[in-house]
Parts: sequence; C-alpha cells; structure tokens
Amino acid sequence: MQRAGWPKGRMQVLGMMSGTSLDGVDAALLDTDGETIFGFGRSGFRPYAAAEADVLHAALGRWPGEPGVAAAAALSVDAHAALAADFPEAAAIGYHGQTLAHDPGGRGTHQAGPGWQLARRTGRPVVWDFRTEDVRQGGEGAPLAPFFHHALSRWAVSQGRLEAAPVVFLNLGGVGNLTWCDPRRADPVGACVAFDTGPANAPLNDMMRARRGLARDEGGRLAAAGQVREGVIAAVLRHPYFARPAPKSLDRDSFAMLGPAVAQMDDADAAATLTHAAAAAVGAGLKLLPTRPAAMLVCGGGRHNGAMMAALAARCGVPVRAVDDLGLDGDMIEAQAFAWLAARVLRGLPTSGPGTTGAPGAVGGGRISLPAG
Repeated sequence: MQRAGWPKGRMQVLGMMSGTSLDGVDAALLDTDGETIFGFGRSGFRPYAAAEADVLHAALGRWPGEPGVAAAAALSVDAHAALAADFPEAAAIGYHGQTLAHDPGGRGTHQAGPGWQLARRTGRPVVWDFRTEDVRQGGEGAPLAPFFHHALSRWAVSQGRLEAAPVVFLNLGGVGNLTWCDPRRADPVGACVAFDTGPANAPLNDMMRARRGLARDEGGRLAAAGQVREGVIAAVLRHPYFARPAPKSLDRDSFAMLGPAVAQMDDADAAATLTHAAAAAVGAGLKLLPTRPAAMLVCGGGRHNGAMMAALAARCGVPVRAVDDLGLDGDMIEAQAFAWLAARVLRGLPTSGPGTTGAPGAVGGGRISLPAG
C-alpha cells in the first residue's frame, strides 16, 4: 500500500551507501517510482580520510552503546550530509548507514548513524534502517540490492543490452553477494535468489592496509605477481557457511581466519591467495542457483581488480562481464539500489522476500524520517 501523504509517481531519489570496504560514501540519483527505472542521474563519492577509516575500523563488530560506536555514527551522518548537499534536486534520500555488526540469528543487525539526524541536517525526507524489519520477521536482513538488480536486468533487456535469460549480478564489496534474477518475470519477489557468497575485498584490503598502508591492491597488480596457496582455498571452502542453503548472509569479519592463514606468506602470495579465495567462494555459490546463469555481471570495487576478474572467470565457468558493459555505472549500483529501495518504502512496496533474505514472505522494510519529525 502507498504510504499515506506521499505522492505516487516518479521522483528523483538520492541513494547513499557506505559499505564494509570502508573506503567512503557513494551517492547516486535515480529517476524512479520504485517499480520502473526511468533514468540514471548524477553521482558522487566522498572518500574517508585515513583517520576517519580508523574510527570506523575501531567500531567494527560493536553494538549500540559500546565503545567507539557513537563516534562512528556521528562520522557517518556528517559524511553523508556533506555529500548530500551536492544534490539539492533530490526529493528524498535513501540512507543505508554504516554496518558495524550483523548477526541475524542472534543480536540482529547494526547500521550506525540515525537517519532522523540526517533528515534534519539535509532538510529532506530520509528512508533508512532497511534491514531491521526483515530480521525481525526471521530473514537474514541481507542482501538488500536484489530487487534493484532485477529491475536493472529488465531495464537492460528493454534497451537491447541483455538477452532475456537469467543472469547473476555479483557485488564485490567487503563481503561478496550475488543475485540470480530472471528478467522475464515482472514481480521481483518470485524472480530473485540472493545470498552472500563469502569473503570478498575485506580480507585483502585489511592485509594491504596493515602491511603497506594502502587501501587496496590497486588493479590486482600485487596478486598477479603472487602464487596462490590452494591449501588455504580448500580450507576456506570447508567453512560451515558453504554447507548452508541460501538465502544466507555474513558479517564482514566472518572469515577472520584468513588473516592468520596468510600471515606467513609474502605480500604477493597473500594477495593472490585472498583474491582467489573470494573467487572460489563465488564459484561455490553458483551451485546453489536454480539454473546456470547466462552471464555474471560484476559490480562494486572488485571489478577494477584485474586479478579478481581473471580468478572469477577461471573458477566460476560462466562468462564474466563488468556491468559497465551494459552502460551502467558499476561503482554506483549499491547507491542506486538504496534510492530504488527508498522509493519502494515510500510507495509501500516490498523490499525483500523469501528468495533474497529467507524472510517468510514479502517484507516492506525501512523507516521514514521527515526533517521536522
């Protein structure tokens, strides 16, 4: 049901996302009514300075009221408000907040940074807290981009840029997640299967930060010079997570054992092994899909890593393409997704369902905060 008082129809919504890679805030405008993509607007990025990343790293794994959380929440609101000021044309904002902890079977999920504060700072309605209701109803609360991936697949088919067959969207952030979607079906609730695949950029980025003071293995050049330790890959795939059925989700540090596993390797071998661990996890995930996809469309920072893309091609056995090949901005898919989700919340439409989070039915998550609320 449409939210009372919110006009039906297309709108310019600003989606904002700060992921578990902790590199900064993405923002992107989307022209949508929550059902159809009418157009893609401007985008922007606000990087975190090293000291800001330290604040967020210090709060990882912590819950409201614990040390460091208030500072991380304040930083999240400040950074998002600063970037939102560059997009005055947005009628509303979809704000994810900063995930610090995710334990859907236990304590729940924690995204720091109150959306009501951002609404007051920006003077615009803010849709936020997208995951809590899904977890409350028994879902994993993640991943949340699948319904948008389905909309993208239908848009790409309509533009003649994709064949009308099931495809996989793979997002490589701190954690990997994929969406199998069938653009031939109109309702996303029954057209998507999604889950977190396993570790992605987080172990690699953490290693680069600790050893070299760098945010990432730029372009995968270090990994390309190293040797993969297959014993570590095999150990990763024995993790109980891979025996669980989909849907399922992870915390950023669920595979913390990867750090000690590569501790005695030189930097290049460690980078190569962590890169292939991420790709092997995706390959294992493909076995859980309803059908083999016609293509794997990669978004997120991982697609800039040549070694990662080569590892995916080698270990997954399906054509691997960057989503940019479809005319999309692969750096902004998640930010656009939260614009899309915000529009759906304002319209009272579902944001997740059994095939994407394991919730018992279609769930309309998210909270709406008005500037004067």
